Amino acid sequence: MQTSLPTCPCQINPSAETVNAPLSYQDCCQPYHDAFYNEEVGGIKAETAERLMRTRYSAFVLIKPEYIVKTTLPAQQSFLDVNAIESWAKETDWAGLEIVAHTPKLGKRHAQVEFKAYFKTNEDLQAHHELSAFVKVTDKINNDERWYFLDPTVSMSVSQKQPCICGSGEKFKRCCGQFV
Repeated sequence: MQTSLPTCPCQINPSAETVNAPLSYQDCCQPYHDAFYNEEVGGIKAETAERLMRTRYSAFVLIKPEYIVKTTLPAQQSFLDVNAIESWAKETDWAGLEIVAHTPKLGKRHAQVEFKAYFKTNEDLQAHHELSAFVKVTDKINNDERWYFLDPTVSMSVSQKQPCICGSGEKFKRCCGQFV
């Protein structure tokens, strides 16, 4: 386990003109990663979609593909390729993260994060620019709420009139269907 990173990967923003005091990995994303890898069921979890986005970016940089899978909506997890995620994370020369915008409330349980994930190709700095959707899922048995990433690349056969994949009880088209 990496514990001595001076700056958390999600705190590095190559497009920023000024640098605030960035948080260390230990004080930023590590507690979320550690809680996951230590299987602390009721442990620390992302309070916002932006926080989850940051922990996921850091997980890509630090090559933690299992974290990426488990923070994706549970109904989509079995469709993800852990080896492909790991390979992509290893092959990418990550350079930083910029949160462009965070819309914390879209309806009852959704949020969006617009971000740029910077990476290097040869000597050039490039950006993967994305508008990601997240959903807050309530586990009624444990009375627990948790944010998940809605992966638009996952192909699922869900009709618009079926119950939503997030378990909200609403029809898919009125809930997550508009985001995936």
